Amino acid sequence: MIFTALDFWVFFIAVFAGFALLANKTALRNAYLMLASFFFYYKTSGLFLILLVFSILFGFSTGALIHGTKEKWQRKFLLISGITMHLFLLCYFKYAYFFTEVVNDAVGTNLGIFNPLAEMGNLMMDEQYFRVDAILLPVGISFFTFQIITYLVDIYRGNLKPVKSILDFGFYVSFFPQLVAGPIVRASEFIPQLHNKSLLTHAEFGLALFMILKGLFKKMFIGDYMAVNFIDRVFANPLGYTGFENIMALFAYSLQVYVDFSGYTDIAIGLSLLMGFRLSRNFNSPYKAVSVGDFWRRWHISLSSFLKDYLYIPIGGNKHGVVRTNINLMITMLLGGLWHGASWNFILWGAINGVGLLFYKSWKKISPYEKSTHWAVRIGRIGLTFVFITFTRVWFRAPDTAGVTHFFQQVYTNMGWTIIPDFIIGFKYTMLVMLLGFVTHWLSNEFKDRWRDKFAHAHPIAQGLICIAVVVVIYQSLSAEAQPFIYFQF
Repeated sequence: MIFTALDFWVFFIAVFAGFALLANKTALRNAYLMLASFFFYYKTSGLFLILLVFSILFGFSTGALIHGTKEKWQRKFLLISGITMHLFLLCYFKYAYFFTEVVNDAVGTNLGIFNPLAEMGNLMMDEQYFRVDAILLPVGISFFTFQIITYLVDIYRGNLKPVKSILDFGFYVSFFPQLVAGPIVRASEFIPQLHNKSLLTHAEFGLALFMILKGLFKKMFIGDYMAVNFIDRVFANPLGYTGFENIMALFAYSLQVYVDFSGYTDIAIGLSLLMGFRLSRNFNSPYKAVSVGDFWRRWHISLSSFLKDYLYIPIGGNKHGVVRTNINLMITMLLGGLWHGASWNFILWGAINGVGLLFYKSWKKISPYEKSTHWAVRIGRIGLTFVFITFTRVWFRAPDTAGVTHFFQQVYTNMGWTIIPDFIIGFKYTMLVMLLGFVTHWLSNEFKDRWRDKFAHAHPIAQGLICIAVVVVIYQSLSAEAQPFIYFQF
């Protein structure tokens, strides 16, 4: 059940109808939305709902114990225990194959995967219902695990009091608009909203509708169209295309991963706002960044700020000299890469971005352009940053290290400049969609905000007609079944 599928919108309309009846009865509303979120997760991930419920129960209990304990060492022990349990579950489901492969390669063994949870399930059901030689990745586990960690740490730090109701905590962790692909919602930002009545003005309703339409358009009209008609073909067989086509596919993918993920969060923000809950902005025009550091302040803001506040600063941040600061930064970027996926490609992707950050930190101290406000300098810095970030996407998109090797092999040995005219003709619609995506991204925020506000304050009939027109345009562009959101796999 994903945002781009009809069954989700049938589900949401039904949920919203019930929500409208309970909007101002906060306790009943929260319990109702939690149950709706459980149903949503069950339809998305099946019996992994049990894992979600366990995480909620364990996180709620640990948070209450931390708050009720006075001794500092006991509080720290409870915090470490709680974080360790949740990270263990994350590592078990997400990294079991990767760690087994690393051990086999390092020691020369031939260890296989054994799933004790599946074996326990088979014993309880008295039949071989689950495969014991496979571990599936629960959708959204990275996101709800990190949300529970923010809850525990914020209670330990004294920044948050634990919720009194398990239903409220379950609602916070499982809230379906952002459950499976973020943004990562901090407990300190969301929990205070739990007891607010759901009041929605006409302008807020229009804004929510605008965010949903924008997200669907970005994801389906731009991202999915480029992926199905060009990007996926090239990355599935890079040796079958010239170096030029590989490079164009990489730049197209750089746009796709942005419109796909930011499109999801736009929809999540819009759906949440319709129910009176406000989620933080997760993207701020990242391809307008003038440096690598600026990019990571604009891209996946909820993850970047999480890694900064709950990893980088706790391990020392920049308080222990230049060398230690650089080490802490590299550790953060390496683990950030590993968070995205259990493979060496993602670790290398994180490492390259870490090196880029370290280089920029040194360069900005001597750069004659760092404080320049000249338009040409700004464009140049944006261009260089975008090219570097896109270059790192090779490791992010290629299915394995062989895919990376094949990409660079074609770039170095078979650029194929002569095919450019035929390429433009053959992929003219894909290139036009790609151009549309980049142009709209690089338009000024003031221009885009002005049109957003016009829509938000427009007459409901006008809003309805625009919605119909946008939906028709989106579905006319579809050439295959709905594509999953890229960040579902993380």
